[in-house]
Amino acid sequence: MWGLLVLNTLGSTGAETIVPLPRSLIQMVTMGALVAAFVLALALNLRLRVRASAFLLLLGLLLVPSLISSVDLSAGFGALFRCGRFAVFVATLWLVSRWWDGSTTFVRYHIRWYFLVLCSVAAGLLLSPGAALPDLYGGRLVGALWPLTPPQIGQYAAVVVGLAVLLVLGRRTDRGSAALVIVPSLGLLALTHTRTATIGLLAGLVVAIGSMVLTSAAARRWFGWAMLTAAVAAVAFGSLLQAWFLRGQTEENFSTLTGRAKVWEALLDAPRTGAERLFGVGLGDKSFDGLPIDNSWLAVYHEQGLLGVGLVAGFVLVLGAVALLRPPSLARACALFLITYCGLASYTEAGLGDASPYLLHLALAASLLAAPAGPPAPGAGPPAPEPVRR
Repeated sequence: MWGLLVLNTLGSTGAETIVPLPRSLIQMVTMGALVAAFVLALALNLRLRVRASAFLLLLGLLLVPSLISSVDLSAGFGALFRCGRFAVFVATLWLVSRWWDGSTTFVRYHIRWYFLVLCSVAAGLLLSPGAALPDLYGGRLVGALWPLTPPQIGQYAAVVVGLAVLLVLGRRTDRGSAALVIVPSLGLLALTHTRTATIGLLAGLVVAIGSMVLTSAAARRWFGWAMLTAAVAAVAFGSLLQAWFLRGQTEENFSTLTGRAKVWEALLDAPRTGAERLFGVGLGDKSFDGLPIDNSWLAVYHEQGLLGVGLVAGFVLVLGAVALLRPPSLARACALFLITYCGLASYTEAGLGDASPYLLHLALAASLLAAPAGPPAPGAGPPAPEPVRR
């Protein structure tokens, strides 16, 4: 079920693939994956047992402004279709929440499925380096087998690396197995030249490992070595890191965040009715005047209005507050990493207001923060402990 949700959130737009894939076919596959995930979850949870979750409750309430703004069809039938997709996505998460118990089980699912996506990217790079590193994207890595953009690949790689590092620190996997995931993922992240993913990975690990410093000797060692390595790298390779970070852009282009700031200003200056300010204009493709918005908060404001912004801020703050109140643990550290990453990425990437990988990351954080299941029934054996790999 989790793998099908991952497939659904991959999207249908991106670079040209080695074998041309019609967009209609890609949309059929992604939507079919969502329907299959919902049907499978319903079949395994016929009694509709779910876990109480403020995150899912607020996420469900986000459907209200989405539907109100889309029902008048001013944004076309596509808005209603996206509302339906979003509703099925949220319903599937509710059904899957039955298995959320605060363990790292879903972390492993997350790593495995996104690493499988990264393997397809690596395969495309080996089969056709020219298609995987096209001039259209400035030589940045794209998906040559499935249409994925550099920011998407960078996001998946950063999340996989961050979660794998935390599993090693928590002794939930051995270093050799983790290296097989971390090393190639870091290589793909470097080839994407994605600044948002790189900063999000570093900041997320600092917050997550920092939350474990007081209770884990391994975390203290990693934190110390990471700070020393970062200081040495900044001094020895400062010019190279600056060149990689700028990606050959001019100071003006960099200061406007590759043109994003101009789109944001135009969006905020556009005239709106009272209803559009409150409920938005309906779910769309996260663009304004044909240009990508690339900001989750402005995209939500544009499509779901101030009410949508409030609900998104609500579930992000709820997750953050619950994570801070939890005692130090590996699950808490993984949740803090995901919340930090999504919070930083929301400034230059859209996705917090619709079915997307970012909502799937936050759903994983919610599963990590869920209270453990109640005591077993009389006569039942004790729950099996989570395996610890050394």
